[in-house]
Amino acid sequence: MKDLLRDLYGHQAWADAEHWKALEAHPGALEDSAIRQRLYHIHLTQRAFLLIVRGEALSLPHLRDFPNMMALKDSAKAYHGEAAIFLKDASDSQLAEMVTIPWFKDPPISLSAAQARLQAIMHSQYHRGQNATRLRELGGKPPLTDLIVWYWKGRPETKWE
Repeated sequence: MKDLLRDLYGHQAWADAEHWKALEAHPGALEDSAIRQRLYHIHLTQRAFLLIVRGEALSLPHLRDFPNMMALKDSAKAYHGEAAIFLKDASDSQLAEMVTIPWFKDPPISLSAAQARLQAIMHSQYHRGQNATRLRELGGKPPLTDLIVWYWKGRPETKWE
């Protein structure tokens, strides 16, 4: 499971960076309210799940706490570095530990740390797809970021610029 999670997180970092580059390349895309809110939501949720599996308190910024979209991008880049370190250092027993997802109250839900990390991956994929659709509606060209494309390209490194 750990090798698969590493692949999926490598892909997630690459796909996030590819989307940021496409959004930056299309005038006005980062000023679009729907895109801005989803980018914030993607990166907030990624960070929340990382904090949960590390056993840390959920202390998360609001969108208004970022002075501009580049500050949100910098936060996303930092998250991906932290996620890679977590997966490199996590033992199988740590990935099997149960964590509670605090926003599910009735009924509450507990998942293994590996399942929680997988949820963060799938959640991000879903919202990247929404932003890709919105970018196309704005006249932009969304990048092709399917997992199979990442494998096909030889697991390319993440390049944010």
